[in-house]
Amino acid sequence: MTSQSTLPVEATTLSGQLHPASSDHSRIDAYLPSATVQNHAANLIALANGDLLCAWFGGTQEGVPDISIWLSRLAKGSTTWSEPERLSDDPTRSEQNPVLFATPDGALWLIYTAQLSGHQNTAIVRRRVSTDNGLTWGPITTLFDRPGTFVRQPIVVARDGAWLCPVFSCRVQPGERWSGNDDVSAVMRSTDDGATWTEHAVPGSVGCVHMNIQPLADGTLIALFRSRWADHVYASRSNDGCHWSEPQPLDLPNNNSSIQFVALANGHLGLVFNHSSAADSTARRASLYDDIEDSEDSGALVTQAASSHGTAFWGAPRAPMTLAISTDGGRTWPVQRNLETGDGYCMTNNSTEKLNREFSYPSIAQSADGKLHIAYTYFRQRIKYVCVTEDWASAGVRHAA
Repeated sequence: MTSQSTLPVEATTLSGQLHPASSDHSRIDAYLPSATVQNHAANLIALANGDLLCAWFGGTQEGVPDISIWLSRLAKGSTTWSEPERLSDDPTRSEQNPVLFATPDGALWLIYTAQLSGHQNTAIVRRRVSTDNGLTWGPITTLFDRPGTFVRQPIVVARDGAWLCPVFSCRVQPGERWSGNDDVSAVMRSTDDGATWTEHAVPGSVGCVHMNIQPLADGTLIALFRSRWADHVYASRSNDGCHWSEPQPLDLPNNNSSIQFVALANGHLGLVFNHSSAADSTARRASLYDDIEDSEDSGALVTQAASSHGTAFWGAPRAPMTLAISTDGGRTWPVQRNLETGDGYCMTNNSTEKLNREFSYPSIAQSADGKLHIAYTYFRQRIKYVCVTEDWASAGVRHAA
């Protein structure tokens, strides 16, 4: 029996408040306030007015219909994150993976997925729009309605002005229970400010998901991916946002958990990820929804067939949480420093009994003053926020190539 995962005392005594890290006063930490048992999949944005926003999903457990999207704000000059506001509440669907996007004309988009209980192949993508930096929001509409469509990473604007929204498709054959064996990535492209979209598939992307696109200093684009095979972070490149190279593994591990990176003002790239893979795991889960799938489908669905690449690997440790820097356009990542360490136990998503000990699903943004803002899941109970500089990362541990 796994021991209970206890949050640090400051998570409750200093809820929402910025404070120096206990072991390193050159970084600032905070645990965002929470209204739910489970909190996961943070997404940060640094607004032009100096505010930081963090969105995530919360409820009792991922995949259950009481999961909703929540939002907290760190106003410019404030030392406390605001109490979270719920921005979605569909009682029939689990609403997940919020993404915030500041449009060139000053609007703020929130997009997120909405799926039937425990079935990712039923997900659609919904949208809300704010014209006052997220203080108020317009009605919920549907952005992408093809079942199985997921988002996780921000929309970016290409040098030709087109909007690029990375998506991935959770595909199964009729009668199968989804387990991630045949997921593929694509880019939705809009040239009319999001009114209409065309889809551009990423070739050879089976198992490469959570596509994260960033512009490089030379005007080209690079995308990094999570791997369902829990082996490596993968990379793809494009000149126009439409045509992408087949994803290739980098010399960075991945554990079939989310990553995120951002292009920094100086041309470097900053990445947050778990420095872990299946090679570090002594156990394996059947799927993401081991905890709930049996009660939801009553045994009516069969195990998803393996793809030509095999079967998805679930259960690799989700720790440590690592910040890495690349100075050569994402080819190498020699500067790496851990933000959080631990055993990363994630053989259950059970937050009610506090069994999970993962650090996962990070988000990273840079503000105008050059600071790096990072948020990630802490034990699936809270969202943790960390503020550091690139120099902080460079002063840390360098993992051998």
